[in-house]
Amino acid sequence: MDSSRQLHLGAFMRPVSIHTGAWRYPGAYPDANFNFRHLRDFALRLEAAKFDAFFMADHLAVLNMPPDALKRSHTVTSFEPFTLLSALAGATEKIGLVATASTTFDEPFHIARRFASLDHLSGGRAGWNIVTTANPDAALNFGYESQMDHDARYERAREFYDVVTGLWDSFADDAFLWDVEQGIVFDPRRMHVLNHKGESFSVRGPLNIARPVQGWPVIVQAGASEAGRRLAAQTAEVIFGAEASLTGGKAFYADIHHRMAALGRDPRSLKILPAAFVVVGDTVADAQAKRAHLDSLVHYDSGIGSLNGMLDYDVSGYDPDGPLPDIPATNTSKSQQQRILDLARAEHLTIRQLAQKAGSYAGLAFVGTPQTIADEMEQWLTEEGSDGFNVMFPYLPGGLEDMVEQVVPELQRRGIFRRDYTGTTLRDHLGLARPENAFFQQK
Repeated sequence: MDSSRQLHLGAFMRPVSIHTGAWRYPGAYPDANFNFRHLRDFALRLEAAKFDAFFMADHLAVLNMPPDALKRSHTVTSFEPFTLLSALAGATEKIGLVATASTTFDEPFHIARRFASLDHLSGGRAGWNIVTTANPDAALNFGYESQMDHDARYERAREFYDVVTGLWDSFADDAFLWDVEQGIVFDPRRMHVLNHKGESFSVRGPLNIARPVQGWPVIVQAGASEAGRRLAAQTAEVIFGAEASLTGGKAFYADIHHRMAALGRDPRSLKILPAAFVVVGDTVADAQAKRAHLDSLVHYDSGIGSLNGMLDYDVSGYDPDGPLPDIPATNTSKSQQQRILDLARAEHLTIRQLAQKAGSYAGLAFVGTPQTIADEMEQWLTEEGSDGFNVMFPYLPGGLEDMVEQVVPELQRRGIFRRDYTGTTLRDHLGLARPENAFFQQK
């Protein structure tokens, strides 16, 4: 391994904790997911700890679960990502600001303009998490009777990416002259009209905003299906992965790098950051007790609702203490569904046990002392299972404070995480090159 490699750390902050019991944990802020003062303070603490980015996931509908489950969800009310991140851009100076935006229920011109605006407002800290929305209830909010087919969503996403990045290149970096004496704002020869006509979109352009500070906001993707991996290898600069073991992480890391090399992309132009749920204790037993108490706060109604959503299939009518029935192929996120099915088979779990895991967090978790957690993170970096992690906090503010006050200093002591930012943009933090304009060479 290159001894100069450094961990990259993002913070998964919408919801502020993926765990459905987080808002009930002793000392937690119950309304942390919908309280701007708290969210601003979290962003400032993460920036002080030199995190790469503050990541806002998004949903275009309330979670599709029955009222008895939905009433227990602390994510029913959440801020719209661009509005919140624009506010946080004024409260912070260095930390990256990443938002989810769907290619299924929005238009490329909207997305290009919003992210270009956020990049300018933040001084070059924006990142776009490309998603293809799987929630069938979201389709109903946008005038559709059913969700678009899984593979068709990814085909649309690929063209969507081409349109958005083309729009970001509408103006050369030196197009705007602001020549007061001559009365000239910009040089029309340095403006490109896209005139895109494809299978899904017809977009003339140009974008009515100057090229983003970073050239393009950082392109982020999640998802591990075949279609998702193919799109990531073609377009992503950061992948928020979901592998739950180092063995799986190494296989995913190698697979994506192999795909990139086959496409002529330099694997070093991509950072892979699996989601990691981090619970810190004074001892390993203390951390395990915290996790056990947190998991005990998951109500069965909430857990079974989360499980049904992940499976895109209602198993609430089956014996809770029996195994999962055969689950038919559906149009949901295939990687998410497969992870649950694999977990059920590997650990011979009942529906009740799966529901508790679905309501807590069934993915990669580091539960231990600052030293043992740093050991595991360093091993993932050393053995090329990842380039860092997208950290999920078990509860707020305590879980976040444990990470930034105890784990981060241990990573810094080992020389594998920065003590200060060395640049000002998200691309600087991640070590990613600024893309060249596809239509103009710099004079």
